[in-house]
Amino acid sequence: MSALRNPEKKRLFGTSGIRGIVDRDLTLEFCYQVGQALGSTLAAQSRVCLATDTRVSREEVKSAVTSGLASTDVNVIDLGILPTPALALLTREWQFDTGVMITASHNPPEYNGIKLFNGNAMGYSQSQEEEIEKVYFAKAFRDGGQGKVELGKGAKEKYFRFIRERLPASKISSKLRVVVDAGNGAASGFVSVLFAEMGINVMPLNDEPNGFFPGREPEPREDTLRGTVDFLRRQNADIAVCFDGDADRVVFCDRQGFLGFDEMIAFISRLMVKKTGKKVIATTVETGKLLDLAVKDIGGEVVRGKVGDVNVAYLTRELDAALGVEGVGVYIIPKAGYYPDSIFASLTLLSQLKDITEIREFLEGLPMLSLEKRRISCPNELKESLMAEIRGKTHLFGARDINTLDGIRLEFDDSWMLIRASGTEPAIRVVAESISQPTTKELMNKGIEVVQSCFGSQSAK
Repeated sequence: MSALRNPEKKRLFGTSGIRGIVDRDLTLEFCYQVGQALGSTLAAQSRVCLATDTRVSREEVKSAVTSGLASTDVNVIDLGILPTPALALLTREWQFDTGVMITASHNPPEYNGIKLFNGNAMGYSQSQEEEIEKVYFAKAFRDGGQGKVELGKGAKEKYFRFIRERLPASKISSKLRVVVDAGNGAASGFVSVLFAEMGINVMPLNDEPNGFFPGREPEPREDTLRGTVDFLRRQNADIAVCFDGDADRVVFCDRQGFLGFDEMIAFISRLMVKKTGKKVIATTVETGKLLDLAVKDIGGEVVRGKVGDVNVAYLTRELDAALGVEGVGVYIIPKAGYYPDSIFASLTLLSQLKDITEIREFLEGLPMLSLEKRRISCPNELKESLMAEIRGKTHLFGARDINTLDGIRLEFDDSWMLIRASGTEPAIRVVAESISQPTTKELMNKGIEVVQSCFGSQSAK
């Protein structure tokens, strides 16, 4: 969102594509011109596939982007409503030049956005995004022939075949009773059908496509999944698999409740290190220490890079990692491809479980960690100078190691802290984690104090 409200920075893209409120940030003219800018970076007569999540603004945004692409002599195949993982996969499997996903992922209904994938299913790199931005701000759109716009067929079937060929249904216990909470998003009427075809005992929830997301908010969190847990208990189910608006994220619940963000990436990462024999897990500077603890005894190593699923995808490929993860429920499994595939990740988990109690038993054996997150409002135009001033004061913390790859991550013997400018809103985020709650609070208070002190000096200039 910040990129759209901050033209002097000449940025359109945030950490996960372009996003904003429809008719305020994402006007039809804006979406049309983004389509023109994207099309102008592609060769004439390139083939682009396009899909949407279930948001009520999907048709108007899709139509504007499609018209912009077609005006630059690019051919567009409309694949309808699909989960983002399916769109990414089909871009590769059907040999499109680019895939366009119209989605705001986990954001509220009034938002929408544009996310781009290469022909190899990987998200657009920062240099590719900058090329589009350069064309957009210069209004240097290609003027030529008119591309074709057609409806695509067989997308769901193709994705289903791909999954079934790589994850035999025989490996998944028929005893597991699985709630599939699609959240009225792109997973609706899609994942429950796939799981049922694979012989899983499925109990669908919020499984009707509805862009107002009446069942729950599109972001699956502990507070938004209380109804899901109640449903799971009433159905006497074992596990709930819960998706966000475009199904590029997934989180899990059992009868005791929400299974946690860091907890599940830790558990699944351990499974993947054991399964693949590869020792490296790729993640971001926002990820906590539970992940390190989960793989340490089996020789696993955690490498942290920049925030954003595209950055994690590139890092996963670079390191030949067993898995790429973000704590919010992003899983990049190389066996499927270098893109977030929550559906493949869910089935991978189910195929490795003999009994749902394995998850809680493992997590209970890990040390308890205290994690706190705070958001401090900060105008976009002050972010860069503010973070530069904070970097000059890191000596105040006495950290044993400092990582400035994306924000400032400070490592201590039994704790860590991250101070980072948000890539999606006008804010600075502070995260602290320790084995003791008092230490976490002490770190958090010190972090906030430094940020506010620097903010005061920046505002006074």
